[in-house]
Amino acid sequence: MIFGEKFRKKYALSEAGEANVKRGVLWTVITNLLVMAGIGILYMLMQGYMATLVDGAPLPKVPLYLLAVVAFLVLSFLTHYQQYHYTYSVVYDEVGHVRTSLAERLRKLPLSFFSHRDLAELTETMMSDVDRLEHVWSHVLGYLYGGYISTAIIAVMVLAYDWRLGLSCLWGVPVAFALLFGSRKLFESYALRAKTAGLDVADSIQETIENMREIRATNQGARFLADVGEKIDTFEGKQTAAELRIGIFVNSASVIMRLGMATTVLVGARLILSGQIDFMTLFMFLLMVTRVYAPFDQSLALIAEVFVSDVSVQRLNEIFDTPIATGSETFEPAGHDVVFENVGFSYDKQGEATLENVSFIAKEGQVTALVGPSGSGKSTCARLTARLWDHDAGSLTVGGVEVLDVDPEVLMSDFSMVFQDVTLFDDTVMENIRLGRHGATDEEVLAAAAAANCDEFVSRLADGYATIIGENGARLSGGERQRISIARALLKDAPIVLLDEATASLDVENESKVQGALSRLLAGKTVLVNAHRMRTVMGADKVVVIDGGHVVEQGSPSELLAAGGLFANMVSLQSKSAG
Repeated sequence: MIFGEKFRKKYALSEAGEANVKRGVLWTVITNLLVMAGIGILYMLMQGYMATLVDGAPLPKVPLYLLAVVAFLVLSFLTHYQQYHYTYSVVYDEVGHVRTSLAERLRKLPLSFFSHRDLAELTETMMSDVDRLEHVWSHVLGYLYGGYISTAIIAVMVLAYDWRLGLSCLWGVPVAFALLFGSRKLFESYALRAKTAGLDVADSIQETIENMREIRATNQGARFLADVGEKIDTFEGKQTAAELRIGIFVNSASVIMRLGMATTVLVGARLILSGQIDFMTLFMFLLMVTRVYAPFDQSLALIAEVFVSDVSVQRLNEIFDTPIATGSETFEPAGHDVVFENVGFSYDKQGEATLENVSFIAKEGQVTALVGPSGSGKSTCARLTARLWDHDAGSLTVGGVEVLDVDPEVLMSDFSMVFQDVTLFDDTVMENIRLGRHGATDEEVLAAAAAANCDEFVSRLADGYATIIGENGARLSGGERQRISIARALLKDAPIVLLDEATASLDVENESKVQGALSRLLAGKTVLVNAHRMRTVMGADKVVVIDGGHVVEQGSPSELLAAGGLFANMVSLQSKSAG
């Protein structure tokens, strides 16, 4: 069987897509055989007239042949319509389905997947790779596999009729495809080089756009543009070289295949001279040979695209084959205590552990502060708690339920997060806050905004809460963006709150306003705070000090200050620095 799971995998098709390709192949076979039937009708008509001219036989019954021609034209229209529908029209549904499936898959993949991919590569897969495969699905598969099957059927018929003429007109087909498929590895290597160079261009353009402010500030515009230009030139060179080399093989295969016409004439002429066949038999074979190559014309023109598309297929399959984060669709914790028990984790499974034997409890209704040097593992603890990453060892429970046993999206419904780097969308203030809870009413959004002290700066905006704030909140200050993030968290009103350096980059005035908003957010909840500023955590109920991936101290701020350990040393150093 040429179809099945391997076929779907080979071309990154869905089950519905494979079913449509099958239908496209079927109608291509029917269309190709119908064309041969038309040649048969013409052959019989010509034979009838030749018999009249040579032997004086009665003229063929014209109405009968006219009826056959009309029937042929009607059937030809119907089969071509079905062929077009199942090789082109339905493919656009498949493209939409694949892109939607990719988006759904990316939504469910663990963050560990994205740590090894950059945005340009994923964008390239979603857009360019699917576009390339759309050409393969619509322009190649139906014609190529349909051509295989119909040519095999025609070959059996013509070889049975006259094996000498059959071999003379068909020998070029297997030779041409043997040449193409024998050079497939070369095509793939050329395509991979060009694809890699194209990704370098996309990365460079994206990096330049994202860092335009820094580039201008350091007066490095000319250097960065020169670098982008150089990468574009490299990509164009590799793409041109790939297409030129592939074109040589494709055109050579096309020439070899069409040499069958010459050999048919030579063999046919020899057989006529020897009296073994008549002219009309050769005439029929010449008509047939002009059509037997037609199904492969479009396939040959794009066969290189099939080979080149292997790179795109591998990238799509890599996403679809990556295991998604799964778990129970129900989450019924007994309270919201967060308990780390000998938790271990490494971002690189083969590398050094980021966390090792980490144990502590963040109690419901209390603020637990995670402190320690940069890179000690504080942010990692917060990520593991919300299952943004999955821990490798130990137990991490929320209300007695192991987080690895709960579907990440279900688990996330009990978490609100406020990060130092706020992500906003090029939409209104109202809609950016409403992201906290889909379907929230305007009144609920405005209440959350007021509690987060947003009214103060929104009142100065031209259209108030209907103001478009630009990409990532470009028209707002850091403190204003932070308050929108807190308003989202207030609107969600989840029982567990994660704060990751939420006030680290704010000035004193904005920090004061944000802290006021945070006090309303945190009331009565389980709170995990990551902070470098010691004054931020002095009001915490509990402090967990992490160093080198290990818990080295834990207790109340006063207890740790009295112990004179790492926490006391960090407080002392910051006090001296402030002084």
